[in-house]
Amino acid sequence: MGEKSYVKLTKEQEASLQDVTPGELNQPIDIHELQARRCPECGQALPSTYEPPADEDWSTGIFSCADDSESCVTGLFCPCMLFGRNVESLNEEIPANNACMCHALCVEGGMVLATVIALVPGIDPSTSCLITEGLLFAWWMCGIYTGMARQSLQRKYHLRDSPCDPCGVHCCLHWCALCQEHREMKLHLAENVEETLMSPPRIQEMKTIQEENTKDVESASSSSSYSSSTRQESEDSKNTELQVVES
Repeated sequence: MGEKSYVKLTKEQEASLQDVTPGELNQPIDIHELQARRCPECGQALPSTYEPPADEDWSTGIFSCADDSESCVTGLFCPCMLFGRNVESLNEEIPANNACMCHALCVEGGMVLATVIALVPGIDPSTSCLITEGLLFAWWMCGIYTGMARQSLQRKYHLRDSPCDPCGVHCCLHWCALCQEHREMKLHLAENVEETLMSPPRIQEMKTIQEENTKDVESASSSSSYSSSTRQESEDSKNTELQVVES
């Protein structure tokens, strides 16, 4: 084995040693803080008297797609785009294009493959059965994937399972679930927006150099006329006083 040698630490390395966790250098540890419940979203310790809010009902029903015509049309003809918008609203780190492409490959791609198999004749029945089983399994996996977004939405706004768990909703009522999630987020975002009243800016006039010079001349002339009138009044008052003295 090689010889061991000590290395002198620099100031930066010594400063990094100060950021240690409790108990790492025989420091006391607060056991109650370690055993306390923590928020699943941010990881912050919760007080012992904390009670989680009760789950609420959804603002709209699962079949109320007609309440928002825009999301209804988008979810019917292009569900991948609506799913991408929902995921991006829940998590800004996931772009809408990535979620949209994943949905298009899994859901729309599987539907196209199932349609082609159904229309193309001459396929062996056993092969068709295997492909159908694979498509059903893929649809179940897509239900789990899209149900994770619905579950995140329920945790964020404390919503209860309606009409069943998120995976089952997306497996049976995928298009209706996408529209319902979009409407729910749209309503909550509208409630969080605060109304601000802004006063309009003052009217600003553009003045040319000639107008500014004219204004300066007018102010100078008015000041000179005021001083001359003041001087004249003082002289008149002096003359009046002299006349009074002479009389």
